Parts: sequence; C-alpha cells; structure tokens
Amino acid sequence: MNIILESEITCPKCGHKAVETMPTDACQWFYECTSCKAMIKPLPGDCCVYCSYGTVPCPPIQEGGSCCG
Repeated sequence: MNIILESEITCPKCGHKAVETMPTDACQWFYECTSCKAMIKPLPGDCCVYCSYGTVPCPPIQEGGSCCG
C-alpha cells in the first residue's frame, strides 16, 4: 500500500488552498492558514486537520488504523 503524504488543505474561513506534507509521526491538531492566518482545528469526530479539511486523510487513516489512538 502506497501512503500519500501530500494533501491539499482548504481553509474553512477564507477558502485558501495549500498543498502540505502530512507528518507521519504525529497528529496535526492545529493549522494556521497561510493566507488569513486563521488557526483551524479538526471537526468533531475527526482526528486531525487533514481528515477534516484535506483532500487526502492522514497516513494512519490511510493505513486503515486510527490516528493517534
């Protein structure tokens, strides 16, 4: 199984999109938008900002596991 490490994250405040490399050794609970500087957090029930606002879920979820469990 090939794990995708890049995800395009979309800011829920301003709609700005940025391609970011996801960490493989930690969850990313916060993300600062590079455009409007809003600090975003995961939606309820999601483990990280990539699972909430990214085009690709985080590596642990891609592997079929749970993130930071």
